Amino acid sequence: MSRRLVNITLDNLADLPHRCRGCVFWELDPVGRDRALETGDPALEKEAWISSTLLEWGSCGKIVYVDNVPAGFVMYAPPLYVPRSVAFPTSPVSADAVLLMTAHILPEFAGGGLGRMLVQGVAKDLTRRTVKAIEAFGDLKGEEGGCMVPADYLLSVGFKTVRPHHRYPRLRLELKSALSWREDVEVALERLLGSMTPEGALRPV
Repeated sequence: MSRRLVNITLDNLADLPHRCRGCVFWELDPVGRDRALETGDPALEKEAWISSTLLEWGSCGKIVYVDNVPAGFVMYAPPLYVPRSVAFPTSPVSADAVLLMTAHILPEFAGGGLGRMLVQGVAKDLTRRTVKAIEAFGDLKGEEGGCMVPADYLLSVGFKTVRPHHRYPRLRLELKSALSWREDVEVALERLLGSMTPEGALRPV
């Protein structure tokens, strides 16, 4: 079984799950989102957001493929690029952090470590770009099919709560203080994503 992690671009945007291709929960403020849903084209709005973010800031998402089948994705950006980020009771996101907006693994690929792989890929990318931390608004209810990342999942991959809330706590993963973890990430990613041998691709993670 081969696993491959690539940056989200306009070329592979169609590989996102169907319901996510036109979802602009994070990309627009609540009023703008409602307007887009009623009279606009949310898929075009999302494409425009990704295009401008790629041009102005750089990579803002990753897709993981299993045997060339898209199995999950993650999106992230500085809070300045994410209008929805100011609408939470635990906002604002810290000035030195990038916001992990959303992450999703297709049900048929759940439980295989792909979620951790996505977060590790984001951490590696942001470490190279001298970002200090990743923050996220967790969802303590973890509703199925939502645009939020379950808080329990964030805690399981190393995030810590920095602002508690009964529903939407804000969590943070420090990259500077996770040097040994990052080294482990480098090793794992080189094995999983780099120049993998066919035998290495079959090793369990």
